[in-house]
Amino acid sequence: MADCLHRSGGRCMSRRSPRVGRLKISVPSEHEPGLSVLYITYDGLTDPLGRSQVLPYLAGLTKLGHRIHVLSCEKQAREASDGARIRALCEAAGIGWHPIRYHKSPPILSSVYDMAMLRRAAERLHRRHRFDVVHCRSYIPAMAGLHLKHRQGVRFLFDMRGFWPDERVEGHSWPQINPVFRAVYGYFKSVERRLLRGADHIISLTHAGKRQLLTRAELQIPAPQDAITVIPCCVDFDHFPLTTRDGRQAARRMLGLPQEARVVAYLGSLGSWYMLDEMLDFFRVCLERDANARFLFVTHDAPEPILQAARTRGIGTDRLLIRPASREEVPQFMCAADFGLFFIKPVFSKLASSPTKMGEMLALGLPVVTNSGVGDVAEIVEETGSGVAIDRFDDEAYREALERIDGLSMTPEMHRERALPWFDVELGIARYDRVYRDLAASAG
Repeated sequence: MADCLHRSGGRCMSRRSPRVGRLKISVPSEHEPGLSVLYITYDGLTDPLGRSQVLPYLAGLTKLGHRIHVLSCEKQAREASDGARIRALCEAAGIGWHPIRYHKSPPILSSVYDMAMLRRAAERLHRRHRFDVVHCRSYIPAMAGLHLKHRQGVRFLFDMRGFWPDERVEGHSWPQINPVFRAVYGYFKSVERRLLRGADHIISLTHAGKRQLLTRAELQIPAPQDAITVIPCCVDFDHFPLTTRDGRQAARRMLGLPQEARVVAYLGSLGSWYMLDEMLDFFRVCLERDANARFLFVTHDAPEPILQAARTRGIGTDRLLIRPASREEVPQFMCAADFGLFFIKPVFSKLASSPTKMGEMLALGLPVVTNSGVGDVAEIVEETGSGVAIDRFDDEAYREALERIDGLSMTPEMHRERALPWFDVELGIARYDRVYRDLAASAG
């Protein structure tokens, strides 16, 4: 991926990045053969999350000797445009890919149908490949995985990715004023209890999420803390090389940003959880300190809602730059920034959230301004010293945060180096490998 980035014009990055303290993964000995693993994901490999949060891990695990097959739900348009490229990547990594069609409508019933298709496909693949472990990303795939465990005795790894039923309620996708959605929420909370009881091991994205899980009655077993491993949303540090001064200048020329301006950057979609209004309020305070500041949004979201929210705050739309980016372009665009910004609603379900954008920003050497009450975000900021985590949303807090971010004395190299123990994808690969092998040992 790094080679592809640099061939595609990523001249704003250094060719090789500091690797101080980076985990080195050794290939297991002949006495530790790899396992046959079925990885089930509701997110497609052709989705951005599939590229960034599924394939890098699985490619690393195949290098450690595991035989990986992926069962994924793919959106028709994305599979048509990117399917050939993803299949080539899988074949190069030695991964078997078995896509099925994702269905969006009608609501709820389409998910039930997809779940049935995943269950049927998982059994068919198991008859052919005889899996040791079924590794399930989130709840709907996990229901198929639990079924495979009960029917075939396959070890079941529940990779939670968050408290999904509570996310649907707190994100207003399942409004509880509607009796249908109340019933759906109740059903999936019962499913959650079955998955927690039935899992041979659980992956939590955050330590905060793990602490919450350890209070659950379903996990009141001997040494429950040993049944949960924390693996955050990790980052391929080769794909997000360290930003250099020359690189920042080149990126600003490419994007048409003033060289002398302070540039704040946001990365990713602006869905239910990301607090656009509060981030624009923060930028309005930033403009008080530097009238020439710019807010760069690297997102595929439509520009107009962002621009309209800025107008209501008296922020000139010429102060904003909104650009979509491919995965290869993201590092090129983001290195134009002085620091990254993201605010997330601090609600219960977000205790289990690990924002991918945080690791990507820190990998580039950018400090971050964010908020507490979300996963391990505040703990990471405090431990690494790579930014500011505010605990309230008002102008005074924003001014204090800007003063603190200006007062940081760490270099980009230090931001990157201190992020490695938290976010390096090689760390995630090593932890998954250990979980796989422990599951195989316990089965014996």
